[in-house]
Amino acid sequence: LVLPGESGRAELVKGTVVHMTPAAARPGAVTARIGRLLDEYVEAHGLGVCRGAETGFVLRRAPDTVRAPDAAVVAASRIPATGIPAAYWPCAPDLAVEVVSPRDRPAEIQARLEEYFDAGTRLVWLVEPEQRTVRVRRSPNDVRVLEANDDVDGGDVLPGVPLLRAAPFSTGRLAPLTGRPSCPGPVEERVLN
Repeated sequence: LVLPGESGRAELVKGTVVHMTPAAARPGAVTARIGRLLDEYVEAHGLGVCRGAETGFVLRRAPDTVRAPDAAVVAASRIPATGIPAAYWPCAPDLAVEVVSPRDRPAEIQARLEEYFDAGTRLVWLVEPEQRTVRVRRSPNDVRVLEANDDVDGGDVLPGVPLLRAAPFSTGRLAPLTGRPSCPGPVEERVLN
């Protein structure tokens, strides 16, 4: 989310601009994979629209809170008759996906989750790449912790979706890079799929 007059990525939290640091490499790869899988499924089944991390959702007004989950789905029934908004989504997503980076603080993550549910989000996936878990939340207190080989379903938001089964974490298998280097650094790695 880029706010008018601001440079870099930021969110608006109770009227205060909060600058966001870029994702680390592994959480960034997991985010991209989840977004792609969600987008393909939602589009193929006509369930709504999937949006990526740069999309702002207005979760609260006066003072405003605009959050940008790592991936989000808005159900087809909630898309305005006028189509996709040109500005921020004026509502919470039905599914919000947050991919945890090493710098994320637990209190900030918890506050974000509560904001989603308070605004009407029906399902949150909290993806933890380092632990290879997904915390599926249907409310702030209804939590199911899934391991990398468990099915992650979409509940009533994405019916019948055993969408994620180790798929987002397959970017986590790393092997030494052979051949020409792709980027400088003390240890070069490449992602195996």
